[in-house]
Amino acid sequence: MATPSNLTVTTLTLGMADLGPLNPLPVVASELDQPYTVGEGIPEELQASARYGLVPNVYPYLMQDGYDRDAAPREFPAVVLENSKLRATVLPSLGGRIWELFDKDTGKQLLHTHGAPQLANIALRKAWFAGGLEWNIGTRGHSPTSCDPLHTAIVHTPDGKHVLRMWEFERLREVVFQVDIWLPEDSPVLFAAVRIRNPNDHDVPMYWWSNAAIPETARTRVIAPADEAFGSDYATDITRVRPTAHEGYDGTWLVNSPHAADFFFDIDPSERRWVVAADDDGDGLAMLSTGLLRGKKLFVWGQGQGGKRWQEWLSPGAAPYAEIQAGLAQTQFEHLVMPVGAVWSWVEAYGNGHLDPGISHGQDWDAAVEHAGRKLETLLPHEELEAMLPAAISNADVPPSKMLLTGSGWGVAERARRRRAGKGWIDESGTPFVTESVTAEQEPWLGLLKGQPFDGAPSFVAGADWEELLAAQGNPEADFHVATMRHAKQDLNGAKEWYKRTLGAKHAHRRTKALAHRGLGLALLAAGRDEEGLAELRNGVETDSSAVALLVEAVTLSIRHGDPVMALDLAESAPKEGAAVGPLTFLRALALARGGHGAEAAEILRTGVEIPDLREGEDAIADLWEEVCPGEPVPAGYRFGMH
Repeated sequence: MATPSNLTVTTLTLGMADLGPLNPLPVVASELDQPYTVGEGIPEELQASARYGLVPNVYPYLMQDGYDRDAAPREFPAVVLENSKLRATVLPSLGGRIWELFDKDTGKQLLHTHGAPQLANIALRKAWFAGGLEWNIGTRGHSPTSCDPLHTAIVHTPDGKHVLRMWEFERLREVVFQVDIWLPEDSPVLFAAVRIRNPNDHDVPMYWWSNAAIPETARTRVIAPADEAFGSDYATDITRVRPTAHEGYDGTWLVNSPHAADFFFDIDPSERRWVVAADDDGDGLAMLSTGLLRGKKLFVWGQGQGGKRWQEWLSPGAAPYAEIQAGLAQTQFEHLVMPVGAVWSWVEAYGNGHLDPGISHGQDWDAAVEHAGRKLETLLPHEELEAMLPAAISNADVPPSKMLLTGSGWGVAERARRRRAGKGWIDESGTPFVTESVTAEQEPWLGLLKGQPFDGAPSFVAGADWEELLAAQGNPEADFHVATMRHAKQDLNGAKEWYKRTLGAKHAHRRTKALAHRGLGLALLAAGRDEEGLAELRNGVETDSSAVALLVEAVTLSIRHGDPVMALDLAESAPKEGAAVGPLTFLRALALARGGHGAEAAEILRTGVEIPDLREGEDAIADLWEEVCPGEPVPAGYRFGMH
């Protein structure tokens, strides 16, 4: 099926593990603490925006951790935009990621791309994969929509563009975002226009970073128009640094960094905002944007064992990569205030910078910056890019010509909720949320809005009007959902009250009672009442012994809160197959070690442990190895430390 010559709808086969089922446990604990503190030399403006807008968790989203590492060929919908100079491949069902950007003149892929992306625990909802160019919205981290299908359509605009449009309702901030991608005939750059709309009657903390994975070669250098940056190395404070002379090395060369590091370039407001990578030939991705997209960043995994292990874990058999990014704020530690009813729009452009390596790779940083600036002005003049913004804003509401894919049904549910409450909503002309997107996740909530009895739901919602509707139901299924809402907001007393109401009812579903025991247990643990909290977690597992997620969490928390005996007892009922086997095997080893059985723990580690959803930077396996196998080198496969 083809549309006009530069836009083709097709499929792409990737060797990839299945995403698996959603984790049914509501995300209610406070688990998104800011991992870094601000050091000296950081402007007060940045410090204030780093304190603003933090969230305790990603409720009402559910976690995506049902994957394993059993890759198999899978077909994904793909859209190819192609002209005489570039070929871009976009994957709408995987967060709308630009998966390939191929430069025909040089025969080079400007993005890190490969045939076997491996799902791993990197994103806000855990599941994420390395490669391509992704869109991150909501709060610090890889987006809740990283592995979700987006609503996708082809749009033919009045000014003659053939646009690929993708959009979704983002549930954490309750905003609508869209990305319009197009490739003009003979253009050396691919364009993306982004729009975020805040339909709320209150300000919203906003976060956006467009993140491009780039090939890392021995001679790749990243250049941006700044002498200084705000840096972090995942172990110390955020400080003002000089990337070209950082801890004794020039961090603008990707292979110089000994450990993982972020550099957020401190670009003067009067300068054009860009960042470019250049390999030994001077080729590499350039990221350009209109003025609203202020931040520009370089991330490297570093050359240490942990960084190399993460590269291998994420991209088995592929070459190493780094990332260059562009964001609304100066750093990724910040949220900006998006006012009531605000609409934010900007245009991004991506192409080959075609630098002269004799200058870009020279020792004179100022000369390299000046040269790169001139080359990028030739690639795409700044005034020309800025002049595209009004048309992009106008075209954003042009109705789709052909729908290709539906995203989630949450936009439909949100529209219905707001209409019932008499609240404002967006103009859906260009971004329709169609009824065909509604699934079993949204149906109970739409029924509740229509006055139908509520008998539970596999999904969760947030908001005062939802809470009022549920509280008026007077049944245990509704009471449980009120409890999760209170819990997610860290109202522990309110949560405990509603969990107890659920458990005191005679006719609650078994699943609901198990989750209520679990929620009450988490609330008690958060209040420092460990013995009571662990007892409730055990009650939850015993109430629904088929809920593997409950079991894994209960074992984890019993170890964390000092009861390895309970952990080992619970682990006896562990499943013998599935994604949970690896984590539970490791947890059993950890419980044995905590219970004084180090030799048995060592035997498990020597046999081999693999945790598909190991958290980014988590070095627990290596730490346990050093504890129970003293004097023995930690196997390379167990080293995941970032520093």
